[in-house]
Amino acid sequence: MTYSQEITKIFKLSVPLFIAQFAQTAMGFVDTIMAGGVSANDMAAVSIATSLWLPSILFGVGVLMALLPLIAQAHGANNSQEIIKIGQQGLYLSLLLAIPILFVLYNAGYAVQLLKIDPSLQDITTGYLHIILFAVPPFLLFQALRNYVEGLSYTKPAMVISFIGLLANIPLNWVFVYGKLGFPAMGGVGCGLATVIVYWIMFFSLFLYVLYTRKLKHYFLFTALFKPDFKQLWAIFKLGLPVAIAIFFEVTIFACVAILISPLGALIVAAHQIAINFSSMIYMLPLSISHAVSIRVGFNLGRSSNQGAKNACNAGFSIGVLLTILTASLTIIFRESIILLYTDNSEVMTLATTLVLFSALYQGVDAIQVIAGGALRGYKQMNAIFKRTFIAYWLVGLPVGYILGMTNLITAPLGASGFWIGITIGLATSAILLGQHLFKVQRKSLLTHAVNG
Repeated sequence: MTYSQEITKIFKLSVPLFIAQFAQTAMGFVDTIMAGGVSANDMAAVSIATSLWLPSILFGVGVLMALLPLIAQAHGANNSQEIIKIGQQGLYLSLLLAIPILFVLYNAGYAVQLLKIDPSLQDITTGYLHIILFAVPPFLLFQALRNYVEGLSYTKPAMVISFIGLLANIPLNWVFVYGKLGFPAMGGVGCGLATVIVYWIMFFSLFLYVLYTRKLKHYFLFTALFKPDFKQLWAIFKLGLPVAIAIFFEVTIFACVAILISPLGALIVAAHQIAINFSSMIYMLPLSISHAVSIRVGFNLGRSSNQGAKNACNAGFSIGVLLTILTASLTIIFRESIILLYTDNSEVMTLATTLVLFSALYQGVDAIQVIAGGALRGYKQMNAIFKRTFIAYWLVGLPVGYILGMTNLITAPLGASGFWIGITIGLATSAILLGQHLFKVQRKSLLTHAVNG
């Protein structure tokens, strides 16, 4: 397809993807607000627990993201049997991935005990982590089914179901956090219980959709039942592992920051959590475009259209940059109003205002690097993503952030602000490295096609 046609395709795919991602991230927004309504300690504890829960579960999500380009390419090649087999292997893989993730989260309480934080924070954090264990299987199964459906270019079902989850999350938090309808008030721990129930609802909803919708009649997931194919499971795992590690590198920067600044006090952690939560919601825009680009690149490559794959990449970058200019401007203009949605604590507001400004500054480079990563996933260049994000996040971003935030090697310790400067530099490095490799892959792909053609 032409560049203009790809813009239309990516936009149509991105809107439901964004709404679905936004709804899921908004659950964290609801958790933060409701935990903060109990106390700053509850908000800080939920922040610390999330910093341990998210890297663990997103590792599994990253591995399962390998399903998206595989199904998209099989779809482009019109290979229905391969689509169904990959989809079923994805479900098997999600259950296998749940085992190590459950083990890590079950023992995460020991890591909490090693942190130099207030004992009251430790109790809430550990309680949250123990409850969230029961959300791991449905979360991963939901992601496997979601990649199956979205790989076939159906992005609306996850959007609708994610909104169902968000709408359920609000009253469930109200019941368990504040102790309504006869239930005990659980504070921040109640957010974890609400999350468990929500993800079971979301999984069963998407499962029923896949089971009964007529839209998937040509790719019905259970037309034939395939046994676990360990060779293919291993191939999918190897393809998705670099993506999982890359996501882990990015997420754990924020997790490490939350942990490293935790001794500075609950107010600073709460301000950091506000900025992180808001940034995560904005991040859903380029992330949705990234997923749409992965789908379109994979589909075009399945049809042996290398130029179409390149057009999809260029269309994604164009949409992403324009949207980033808009979101960054609105963030700067309405920063105080944004923070008031989370808290009216004057000390937290002062700290959070600076951090939200940093989030506005890095939105541009973040959009470029995440869309480039999505394009490379479509080309199945998973190892390239892994290597470059490791360099950008761990060898550049986090060390620079620690030097600026916690030492006086360059300037007086800047605390959380220093870490956010480091994060911005790390994301800029990632954008340069991924963008350079994407250009190289596209050029090689087009040359190869020209020679063979």
